[in-house]
Amino acid sequence: MLLEFRLRNYRSFAGETSLSLVASADKSLLETNTAPTGIRTIGRSVRSAVIYGANASGKSNLLHAMLMIGAIVRESFALKPEQHYAIQPFRLSDATTKEPTLFEATVIIEGVRYQYGFELTPQRIVGEWLLAYRSAKPQRWIDRRYDADKNEETYEFSDFLTGHKRDWQAQTRPNALFLSTAVQLNSEQLKPLHQWLTDSLIVLPDGAMIDFAYSTNMVQTPEGMKAVRSMLGAADIAISSISAVRQKSVMSQFRVDLATGRAETISQPGEMMVPRFRHQGAETSADFAYEEESQGTQKLFSLAGPLLDIIRNGKTLVIDELDRSLHPLLVRQIVRTFQDPELNRAGAQIIFSTHDTTLLDNELLRRDQIWLAEKQADQSSELIPLSDFSPRKGEALEKGYLSGRYGGVPILRDHLLTGSASGER
Repeated sequence: MLLEFRLRNYRSFAGETSLSLVASADKSLLETNTAPTGIRTIGRSVRSAVIYGANASGKSNLLHAMLMIGAIVRESFALKPEQHYAIQPFRLSDATTKEPTLFEATVIIEGVRYQYGFELTPQRIVGEWLLAYRSAKPQRWIDRRYDADKNEETYEFSDFLTGHKRDWQAQTRPNALFLSTAVQLNSEQLKPLHQWLTDSLIVLPDGAMIDFAYSTNMVQTPEGMKAVRSMLGAADIAISSISAVRQKSVMSQFRVDLATGRAETISQPGEMMVPRFRHQGAETSADFAYEEESQGTQKLFSLAGPLLDIIRNGKTLVIDELDRSLHPLLVRQIVRTFQDPELNRAGAQIIFSTHDTTLLDNELLRRDQIWLAEKQADQSSELIPLSDFSPRKGEALEKGYLSGRYGGVPILRDHLLTGSASGER
């Protein structure tokens, strides 16, 4: 369960920014939209969070930062000593271009709160820390610091962190994380945190191709077929059955290149199981290939398997532009699925950006689930919780947002296109 994500000096975010999923004291929609954390001092967390904002306001940069923290934890151990990170600090200030970038995640794993983060430059890790809250008082398991003036790196470890700490330290390169190195060298104590950041935090940036392979494998079992068909049926997609056939196709794999900073989909030809969809008409039925279906059906089918896995195993899904190629009512249904305590018993969460203002509905979302990305005068981005504007209970949130009361909307001129209409060139 994710409680908070914090970043500083990354892309359009210059100052420190945090996205919190800790529920406020608001009692509305408490049993559906929030889940107990099991920690008395925190109480409950929200099951979903949505981020609004004008184009180029920083929404995608925030979610990309969440992609990067998992990618760096996963891959830093494998980097060669001479390889650099394609970290992009805020470039419109002389000060920030020389400062490190910060990423930090606070999560709950098996009843323990972990606060883990690091600072880095393109060349190296300059700070890394891990606090574990096994009680109200934190235990600082890892504290790694680099002094650039002295060109010295220091480590401090808590006695609560067991294992061959100094051996792991000696094998941690300047451009690698201690967490990644220690887990590769069999630290059982750090493995749950590593697995959460690399497996339970699933980030899909805008434009990422979602492979249909997981859903295709799922429909080959009776239980999986029933679950996927139920999701498609709830979206009013009239598919009577789904089969899988082996044929030559294009296999896609999504990855983040730490050397370039780009999230990319690598495609290569191969032989794999591909889905076939049977539609029943008034007089006969016919099978359709995946590529013959609409973009909405393709996206929903590809999402169905991963969504069911995420909800079943209590993972956290972060997705940019969830509403792209999906009907607004379907997006609403996906959010309701995460917020159904009977369906979502493991504490799964969804965080997404969207331009769909119909979701700004007091019967769907609480005020502490809504965030606004705003561009500042210096062109840096800021993330603001809707609660900062103190909207009244029952206030028409969609109307307030579109009127600009909360910010997060573009400031438009009278004409988006000028020139030919006015005679100007």
